[in-house]
Amino acid sequence: MRIAYLASRQTLPHSAQRSPDAFEHDQMVECLSPVFANHGATLIVLGWEDEAINWAAFDAVLIGSTWDYQDNLEAFLTRLSAIEAATNLFNSRDTVIWNSRKTYLRDLAANGVATVPTLWLDEADEAAIAQAFDTLGTDDLIIKRQIGANAEGQYRLRCGDPLPVMPEPMMVQPFLPAIQSEGEMSLIFIGGAFSHALIKSPAAGDYRIQSSYGGSNRNHLPSAAEKASAAAILGSLDELPLYARVDMVRDENGQLLLMELELIEPFLYPLQADGLGERFYDAIASRLSKA
Repeated sequence: MRIAYLASRQTLPHSAQRSPDAFEHDQMVECLSPVFANHGATLIVLGWEDEAINWAAFDAVLIGSTWDYQDNLEAFLTRLSAIEAATNLFNSRDTVIWNSRKTYLRDLAANGVATVPTLWLDEADEAAIAQAFDTLGTDDLIIKRQIGANAEGQYRLRCGDPLPVMPEPMMVQPFLPAIQSEGEMSLIFIGGAFSHALIKSPAAGDYRIQSSYGGSNRNHLPSAAEKASAAAILGSLDELPLYARVDMVRDENGQLLLMELELIEPFLYPLQADGLGERFYDAIASRLSKA
């Protein structure tokens, strides 16, 4: 079995454009590659933009660390079309299309999933942001790109703060203090089954939990209720993804709210999970046996 693991210029080894958080890519490959090899399979890291690859030569392609897709979405989707026409793609292109625009949260909320209250703005101008403070009943807002990743183009604004230039469609949410006091809870599922969980915390004085901004993480043993909340979110989907990371945060009443459902290229925190490589191999082998 030959499996391609899609990376990007930001994460490919020896890339001149490699980003400081590319060590997360390395951790994932170091977790999966030896396990796949023990089963007689080969994991090959490839750049998604490489025009010379014969995708039909692979039994499957995993979307791994394509951490620039948000700035090249149409080209990325075109490449996924070519891949999916030639072999098995995980997660599927339809899933990527849906999950790439954060309006998927609106779809989930309509299906009864508890999400962070959100306003969707085609234009984030002064009038719209002023109204957002009133509508959401807060003086502390988080504003994100509707197509974005790694908190790039994201802002925390308080009443009276100058408005940054935001030329893209944005989403606006109230700042939730639990992100700093408790952290963001991530539950990871492989093949629809719970794998492991962790708490991600921001650096002192920040609210962003990504390693790029000094965020840290610790193991978490979720309660039955926490696991059930995350599993129910996956259960609401039309298509069960091969891999998923469910990121949740508590509101002021202690209720868990969905922050993000990461289905495209999530970092799965392999150092926090004994046996992740085996679970991942078993899940993909099971999918391919039914293909």
